[in-house]
Amino acid sequence: MVAAAQAGGFNTLLVQVRGRGDAYYSGTMEPRAAELAGKPAFDPLATVLGDAHASGMKVHAWVAVNLVSSSVTLPASRDHVIYRAPDWLMVPRELTAEMKKIDLRSPAYIGRLARWTRAHSNVVEGLYTSPLHAAAQDHTASVIGEIAAKYPVDGIHLDYVRFPSEDFDFSPPALEQFRMSVLSDLTERERRDAAARAAIDPAAYANMFPERWSDFRRSRLTSLVIKIRTAVKTARPGTLISAAVVPDAQTAFDSRLQDWRAWIDQSLLDVVCPMAYTADPAAFQTQIAAARTYAGSRPVWAGIGAYQLTAPQTLSHIAAATRLGAAGVILFSYDALAAPPNGAGSVSELGRAAFSVAPFQNQQPATNN
Repeated sequence: MVAAAQAGGFNTLLVQVRGRGDAYYSGTMEPRAAELAGKPAFDPLATVLGDAHASGMKVHAWVAVNLVSSSVTLPASRDHVIYRAPDWLMVPRELTAEMKKIDLRSPAYIGRLARWTRAHSNVVEGLYTSPLHAAAQDHTASVIGEIAAKYPVDGIHLDYVRFPSEDFDFSPPALEQFRMSVLSDLTERERRDAAARAAIDPAAYANMFPERWSDFRRSRLTSLVIKIRTAVKTARPGTLISAAVVPDAQTAFDSRLQDWRAWIDQSLLDVVCPMAYTADPAAFQTQIAAARTYAGSRPVWAGIGAYQLTAPQTLSHIAAATRLGAAGVILFSYDALAAPPNGAGSVSELGRAAFSVAPFQNQQPATNN
């Protein structure tokens, strides 16, 4: 992978080291990835860092922030976060009343959530931890901070730093936190009305104050990003922090509660990476142009869904990103580009065709693995 990327003119690798609440590195806070069970001495992150740095390439540790488990196959390790802290898991609106009746510590709680998620795989990728809980925020930030402290990574790339949709998190603990946050601001009449509604509707406060409920969730997600940035910059000050974001900023704000424009304004991100995963050239250019406008002087790495494009289409997107002033591109993903009938050589050929003129100067293209 390193050799193919270097031969193709790529200068950065984004390697996923926290897939689903697990570790593809030597960590102390989360279970080792199941795929590494037969290789107890193998440290994938250390290996790629050694090879890439020796080749003059940079490595960014790519972490799934809130998505922590597949719903199809639940983690085997009982040390996994979904078993240690099931109260941190996001719940969809549809299960609000049902989940309130199930003991959080009962296997039935995770089981019901997993079954619902499997049946709705078109709207949610798996089980998510919720940033509405301070302890969940602290855990995630500590996990990512440990990576920055233990490994000489050049960057941390945040993925799934969002809600699956605006219909999450309606878990009993999250709804209670929101109730407590608004209670002191209510009039006596509003309190009586809310209490009466809550007797028959577990989501009464969220339903009564929808704008405050959305703001509450958005602000907690931003708090998580702040904690992650603090942990990373404390451990390794020069580390770049990037995030994969929904390309349309308003859609991100409304549907994923991901206020990445505020993250830019607050200097929480060093690089913005809009996931412009479309085959439509016009839509791609519109999304990247808008992201460039929002980002201002902040670098934008254009996310390209190479997994669903032909090589000519990918090259066309790269050229468009260059014209629009992107500081780099991220091709998602190496695995897709190198999959049969292609191979690692295909990655090199694509890179040579795209970057023979080195259009991105100091912030050159990256590839996800």
